[in-house]
Amino acid sequence: MRVPVFRSARPLVFAHRGGARLAPENTMPALDHGLALGADGLEIDVQLSADGVPVVIHDKTLERTTDGRGLVRTLTAEALARVDAGFHFARDGQHPFRGQGIGVPTLAAVLARHPDTRVIIEMKGSEPELARAVAADVRKAGAVERVCVGSFHQRSIVALREQFPEIVTSASQPEARWALHRSWVRWPWMGPRPYVAFQVPERAGRLRVVTPAFVDQVHNEGQVIQVWVVNEEPDIVRLLDWGVDGVISDRPDIAVAVNAAWYNQRQANE
Repeated sequence: MRVPVFRSARPLVFAHRGGARLAPENTMPALDHGLALGADGLEIDVQLSADGVPVVIHDKTLERTTDGRGLVRTLTAEALARVDAGFHFARDGQHPFRGQGIGVPTLAAVLARHPDTRVIIEMKGSEPELARAVAADVRKAGAVERVCVGSFHQRSIVALREQFPEIVTSASQPEARWALHRSWVRWPWMGPRPYVAFQVPERAGRLRVVTPAFVDQVHNEGQVIQVWVVNEEPDIVRLLDWGVDGVISDRPDIAVAVNAAWYNQRQANE
Protein backbone atom coordinates (compact mmCIF):
# COMPACT_ATOMS: atom_id res chain seq x y z
CA MET A 1 0.00 0.00 0.00
CA ARG A 2 1.32 3.44 -0.85
CA VAL A 3 2.25 5.73 2.00
CA PRO A 4 0.05 8.82 2.45
CA VAL A 5 2.41 11.27 0.74
CA PHE A 6 2.16 9.32 -2.53
CA ARG A 7 -1.35 7.90 -2.23
CA SER A 8 -3.30 8.83 -5.36
CA ALA A 9 -5.54 7.26 -8.00
CA ARG A 10 -3.55 9.02 -10.73
CA PRO A 11 0.07 9.99 -11.30
CA LEU A 12 1.27 13.06 -9.39
CA VAL A 13 3.03 16.19 -10.58
CA PHE A 14 5.66 17.73 -8.32
CA ALA A 15 6.90 21.23 -9.07
CA HIS A 16 10.69 20.96 -9.21
CA ARG A 17 12.08 23.66 -6.91
CA GLY A 18 8.61 25.17 -7.29
CA GLY A 19 8.87 25.32 -11.09
CA ALA A 20 12.38 26.54 -11.78
CA ARG A 21 11.71 27.74 -15.32
CA LEU A 22 8.80 29.92 -14.25
CA ALA A 23 10.11 31.71 -11.14
CA PRO A 24 13.29 31.85 -9.04
CA GLU A 25 13.92 28.29 -7.91
CA ASN A 26 13.30 27.25 -4.31
CA THR A 27 11.80 30.62 -3.39
CA MET A 28 8.38 31.32 -1.94
CA PRO A 29 7.10 32.91 -5.18
CA ALA A 30 8.13 29.82 -7.14
CA LEU A 31 6.58 27.42 -4.64
CA ASP A 32 3.36 29.45 -4.49
CA HIS A 33 3.18 29.66 -8.29
CA GLY A 34 3.81 25.96 -8.87
CA LEU A 35 0.98 25.02 -6.56
CA ALA A 36 -1.31 27.68 -8.05
CA LEU A 37 -0.79 26.01 -11.43
CA GLY A 38 -2.19 22.78 -10.01
CA ALA A 39 0.91 20.81 -9.02
CA ASP A 40 0.15 18.04 -6.55
CA GLY A 41 3.25 18.77 -4.52
CA LEU A 42 6.64 20.41 -4.27
CA GLU A 43 10.18 19.13 -4.64
CA ILE A 44 12.71 21.25 -2.75
CA ASP A 45 16.37 21.14 -1.74
CA VAL A 46 17.64 21.82 1.77
CA GLN A 47 20.97 22.31 3.49
CA LEU A 48 22.11 23.78 6.77
CA SER A 49 22.78 27.42 7.52
CA ALA A 50 25.61 28.50 9.83
CA ASP A 51 23.22 28.36 12.79
CA GLY A 52 21.98 24.86 11.97
CA VAL A 53 18.68 25.80 10.33
CA PRO A 54 17.49 23.84 7.25
CA VAL A 55 17.21 26.38 4.43
CA VAL A 56 15.75 25.84 0.97
CA ILE A 57 18.47 26.23 -1.65
CA HIS A 58 20.11 23.82 -4.07
CA ASP A 59 23.72 24.95 -4.46
CA LYS A 60 26.27 24.96 -1.68
CA THR A 61 27.26 28.44 -2.84
CA LEU A 62 25.14 31.55 -3.36
CA GLU A 63 26.41 32.93 -6.66
CA ARG A 64 24.20 31.11 -9.20
CA THR A 65 20.81 31.95 -7.72
CA THR A 66 21.33 35.02 -5.52
CA ASP A 67 23.26 38.27 -5.37
CA GLY A 68 25.28 36.86 -2.47
CA ARG A 69 28.68 35.22 -2.51
CA GLY A 70 30.29 32.33 -0.70
CA LEU A 71 29.08 29.18 1.00
CA VAL A 72 25.53 28.82 2.28
CA ARG A 73 26.82 27.19 5.46
CA THR A 74 28.78 30.32 6.43
CA LEU A 75 25.64 32.49 6.76
CA THR A 76 22.87 32.35 9.33
CA ALA A 77 19.30 31.71 8.27
CA GLU A 78 18.52 35.35 9.02
CA ALA A 79 21.32 36.53 6.74
CA LEU A 80 20.24 34.14 3.99
CA ALA A 81 16.72 35.55 4.18
CA ARG A 82 18.20 38.96 3.27
CA VAL A 83 20.05 37.98 0.09
CA ASP A 84 18.26 38.61 -3.22
CA ALA A 85 17.22 35.13 -4.35
CA GLY A 86 15.37 36.60 -7.34
CA PHE A 87 18.42 38.45 -8.63
CA HIS A 88 19.45 36.18 -11.51
CA PHE A 89 16.09 34.89 -12.74
CA ALA A 90 15.44 36.27 -16.21
CA ARG A 91 12.41 36.29 -18.48
CA ASP A 92 12.46 37.89 -21.95
CA GLY A 93 15.67 39.65 -21.04
CA GLN A 94 14.14 41.17 -17.91
CA HIS A 95 14.61 40.39 -14.21
CA PRO A 96 11.08 40.68 -12.83
CA PHE A 97 11.91 39.29 -9.37
CA ARG A 98 15.03 41.33 -8.72
CA GLY A 99 14.82 43.67 -5.74
CA GLN A 100 11.50 42.25 -4.52
CA GLY A 101 12.74 41.19 -1.09
CA ILE A 102 12.83 37.50 -2.00
CA GLY A 103 15.34 35.70 0.20
CA VAL A 104 16.29 32.09 0.87
CA PRO A 105 13.41 30.57 2.88
CA THR A 106 13.66 28.11 5.72
CA LEU A 107 12.16 24.64 5.51
CA ALA A 108 9.99 25.45 8.51
CA ALA A 109 8.55 28.48 6.73
CA VAL A 110 7.73 26.45 3.62
CA LEU A 111 6.00 23.71 5.60
CA ALA A 112 4.02 26.31 7.52
CA ARG A 113 3.02 28.26 4.42
CA HIS A 114 1.68 25.17 2.65
CA PRO A 115 0.31 23.02 5.49
CA ASP A 116 -1.59 20.55 3.30
CA THR A 117 0.95 20.09 0.50
CA ARG A 118 2.96 17.00 -0.35
CA VAL A 119 6.68 17.76 -0.23
CA ILE A 120 9.70 15.82 -1.44
CA ILE A 121 12.70 17.14 0.52
CA GLU A 122 16.14 16.52 -0.98
CA MET A 123 18.92 16.82 1.60
CA LYS A 124 21.94 18.32 -0.15
CA GLY A 125 24.54 17.03 2.25
CA SER A 126 25.82 14.00 4.11
CA GLU A 127 25.80 15.43 7.63
CA PRO A 128 23.71 13.55 10.21
CA GLU A 129 23.07 17.01 11.70
CA LEU A 130 21.16 17.93 8.54
CA ALA A 131 18.98 14.84 8.89
CA ARG A 132 18.21 15.64 12.52
CA ALA A 133 17.37 19.27 11.77
CA VAL A 134 15.11 18.34 8.85
CA ALA A 135 13.30 15.73 10.95
CA ALA A 136 12.78 18.26 13.75
CA ASP A 137 11.14 20.72 11.35
CA VAL A 138 8.95 18.02 9.79
CA ARG A 139 7.80 16.82 13.19
CA LYS A 140 7.15 20.32 14.52
CA ALA A 141 5.05 21.13 11.43
CA GLY A 142 2.99 17.96 11.85
CA ALA A 143 4.05 17.07 8.31
CA VAL A 144 5.21 13.48 8.74
CA GLU A 145 2.46 11.99 6.54
CA ARG A 146 2.90 14.47 3.68
CA VAL A 147 6.67 14.44 3.38
CA CYS A 148 9.23 12.13 1.80
CA VAL A 149 12.92 12.84 2.43
CA GLY A 150 15.66 11.85 0.01
CA SER A 151 19.38 12.32 -0.43
CA PHE A 152 22.12 11.19 -2.76
CA HIS A 153 24.19 10.68 0.39
CA GLN A 154 23.83 7.40 2.25
CA ARG A 155 25.15 8.80 5.53
CA SER A 156 22.47 11.43 6.07
CA ILE A 157 19.61 9.26 4.85
CA VAL A 158 20.66 6.38 7.12
CA ALA A 159 20.86 8.77 10.08
CA LEU A 160 17.32 9.94 9.43
CA ARG A 161 15.98 6.40 9.03
CA GLU A 162 17.62 5.17 12.23
CA GLN A 163 16.61 8.07 14.41
CA PHE A 164 13.24 9.02 12.87
CA PRO A 165 11.71 5.86 11.33
CA GLU A 166 8.26 7.45 11.13
CA ILE A 167 9.49 9.76 8.32
CA VAL A 168 9.50 7.95 4.98
CA THR A 169 12.47 8.20 2.65
CA SER A 170 13.35 7.59 -0.96
CA ALA A 171 16.25 5.51 -2.22
CA SER A 172 19.72 7.00 -2.06
CA GLN A 173 21.94 7.00 -5.13
CA PRO A 174 23.65 3.69 -4.21
CA GLU A 175 20.29 2.07 -3.46
CA ALA A 176 18.82 3.28 -6.76
CA ARG A 177 21.87 2.01 -8.64
CA TRP A 178 21.51 -1.43 -7.06
CA ALA A 179 17.82 -1.60 -8.00
CA LEU A 180 18.64 -0.56 -11.57
CA HIS A 181 21.27 -3.30 -11.89
CA ARG A 182 18.78 -5.87 -10.63
CA SER A 183 16.20 -4.69 -13.17
CA TRP A 184 18.60 -5.55 -15.99
CA VAL A 185 18.40 -9.25 -15.08
CA ARG A 186 14.91 -9.09 -13.54
CA TRP A 187 16.25 -10.17 -10.17
CA PRO A 188 13.62 -9.47 -7.53
CA TRP A 189 14.67 -8.63 -3.99
CA MET A 190 12.14 -9.97 -1.57
CA GLY A 191 11.93 -8.57 1.92
CA PRO A 192 11.75 -5.15 3.52
CA ARG A 193 13.48 -2.09 2.17
CA PRO A 194 14.23 1.11 4.09
CA TYR A 195 12.74 3.36 1.40
CA VAL A 196 9.31 3.77 -0.20
CA ALA A 197 10.12 5.59 -3.43
CA PHE A 198 12.63 6.36 -6.15
CA GLN A 199 13.19 9.87 -7.46
CA VAL A 200 15.47 9.39 -10.43
CA PRO A 201 16.40 11.02 -13.75
CA GLU A 202 15.42 9.34 -17.00
CA ARG A 203 19.09 9.36 -17.93
CA ALA A 204 22.31 9.84 -15.98
CA GLY A 205 24.86 10.87 -18.58
CA ARG A 206 24.84 8.12 -21.20
CA LEU A 207 23.17 5.64 -18.85
CA ARG A 208 19.43 5.14 -19.27
CA VAL A 209 17.94 4.80 -15.82
CA VAL A 210 14.19 4.72 -16.43
CA THR A 211 12.87 1.94 -18.64
CA PRO A 212 9.65 -0.09 -18.58
CA ALA A 213 11.67 -2.89 -16.95
CA PHE A 214 12.91 -0.59 -14.19
CA VAL A 215 9.40 0.74 -13.54
CA ASP A 216 8.11 -2.83 -13.32
CA GLN A 217 10.93 -3.76 -10.93
CA VAL A 218 10.09 -0.83 -8.65
CA HIS A 219 6.39 -1.67 -8.62
CA ASN A 220 6.92 -5.40 -8.14
CA GLU A 221 8.99 -4.63 -5.06
CA GLY A 222 6.30 -2.33 -3.63
CA GLN A 223 7.74 1.14 -4.21
CA VAL A 224 6.75 4.12 -6.35
CA ILE A 225 8.81 6.06 -8.86
CA GLN A 226 8.88 9.74 -9.78
CA VAL A 227 11.12 10.96 -12.61
CA TRP A 228 13.00 14.27 -12.78
CA VAL A 229 13.34 16.70 -14.48
CA VAL A 230 10.62 16.27 -17.13
CA ASN A 231 9.45 19.37 -18.97
CA GLU A 232 8.32 18.36 -22.47
CA GLU A 233 4.94 16.86 -23.38
CA PRO A 234 6.25 13.85 -25.38
CA ASP A 235 8.56 12.86 -22.52
CA ILE A 236 5.81 13.18 -19.93
CA VAL A 237 3.41 11.08 -22.00
CA ARG A 238 6.01 8.37 -22.67
CA LEU A 239 6.86 8.06 -18.98
CA LEU A 240 3.21 7.96 -17.97
CA ASP A 241 2.63 5.24 -20.57
CA TRP A 242 5.46 3.28 -18.97
CA GLY A 243 3.66 3.48 -15.64
CA VAL A 244 5.64 5.98 -13.57
CA ASP A 245 3.82 7.28 -10.52
CA GLY A 246 4.72 10.92 -11.06
CA VAL A 247 6.90 13.48 -12.74
CA ILE A 248 8.99 16.24 -11.18
CA SER A 249 8.96 19.22 -13.51
CA ASP A 250 10.39 22.71 -13.93
CA ARG A 251 7.25 23.42 -15.99
CA PRO A 252 4.26 22.51 -13.86
CA ASP A 253 2.12 24.54 -16.26
CA ILE A 254 2.86 21.95 -18.95
CA ALA A 255 3.11 18.88 -16.73
CA VAL A 256 -0.20 19.42 -14.92
CA ALA A 257 -2.14 19.81 -18.18
CA VAL A 258 -0.47 16.84 -19.88
CA ASN A 259 -0.94 14.61 -16.85
CA ALA A 260 -4.63 15.50 -16.59
CA ALA A 261 -5.24 14.89 -20.29
CA TRP A 262 -3.38 11.57 -20.17
CA TYR A 263 -5.33 10.39 -17.13
CA ASN A 264 -8.70 11.48 -18.49
CA GLN A 265 -8.04 9.70 -21.77
CA ARG A 266 -7.03 6.56 -19.92
CA GLN A 267 -10.22 6.68 -17.84
CA ALA A 268 -12.31 7.16 -20.98
CA ASN A 269 -10.71 4.11 -22.59
CA GLU A 270 -11.36 1.81 -19.64
